[in-house]
Amino acid sequence: MKRRTILTLAAQALLLTGCAMTGQKTTDAGVSPSFNFPVTNNDTPYSQCLTHLAGINAINLPTFAVGEVADKTGQVNYDDNGHALTQGVSEMVISALAKTKKAYLVERLDLRIPLAEVKLSEQGKLNRNIQDYGKMPASDFIVLGALTELNYNIVSGGSQLFVKGIGGGARMVVINVALDLRVVDSKTFRVRYVSSLQKQIYGYEVEANVFRFFGNTLIEFDAGMIRNDPVQLGVRSVVEMAIYQIMTDFIGLPQEMSCSLVETDTMANYLEQLSPADKPAKMPVKESSDMTAVKPVEKAQVKTSTKGERNDDFNS
Repeated sequence: MKRRTILTLAAQALLLTGCAMTGQKTTDAGVSPSFNFPVTNNDTPYSQCLTHLAGINAINLPTFAVGEVADKTGQVNYDDNGHALTQGVSEMVISALAKTKKAYLVERLDLRIPLAEVKLSEQGKLNRNIQDYGKMPASDFIVLGALTELNYNIVSGGSQLFVKGIGGGARMVVINVALDLRVVDSKTFRVRYVSSLQKQIYGYEVEANVFRFFGNTLIEFDAGMIRNDPVQLGVRSVVEMAIYQIMTDFIGLPQEMSCSLVETDTMANYLEQLSPADKPAKMPVKESSDMTAVKPVEKAQVKTSTKGERNDDFNS
């Protein structure tokens, strides 16, 4: 009886496998590839904040050049023989700036092909004269930075319960990524603005298991689901929020209240917990009649207008 039960289960498993295999369409040219979902735009929840800026009429728009925004977390995914985080953060920054439609962009990240074109023109090998290039636009600001943190297991936990080989469980994990960007003035090389942001990424797994022994044979059935926030989507979200900060806090475009940064005082509260009982927990504010006058730094600004004009004297 037990032998018959095992054979029945094996036959059912083979039947399911056969159904899966025969589901592929075949032609004289081979197996037809599967194509289930359409190509979509690559947005984050913060993309609408950037596109909101595109609807603002403004002049005196700045010109940005984007430099290297490297992955400096030092994290490598050895299971997949690759980096744990995307190596295309600079390209994400360029895309985010382009979504605002309130910044001119000049290429500085990879000049190999443009410079090769100029060289070929100088050698007379292109149908364009070298004089046709003229003077190229300079940048007003350069965006640089790095992915600086990837912290695993900020919080993790789970539980399982099995009774006579039947049961299930669930577990969750929270990690975070952090990005530090800076805006450098192209004329003076001064660092004019810095953005330091982080985002937590959540994932969970639910599973159910059935274990049965038939004689000396173990039969196991597993089912479950894993659902994670995509890590690279988290990186792109941090990038887009940083660019939104640059375009509003630094450049001066009006901010949408729903796009405000979520600020926390979690770390400040830890200082209060760690302070000795005989010392003040919070940093005191020193009051004095002898105040040092600090000259405010001029803020980069665009001007609202009915036309999106270019002003080459931006912030001169």
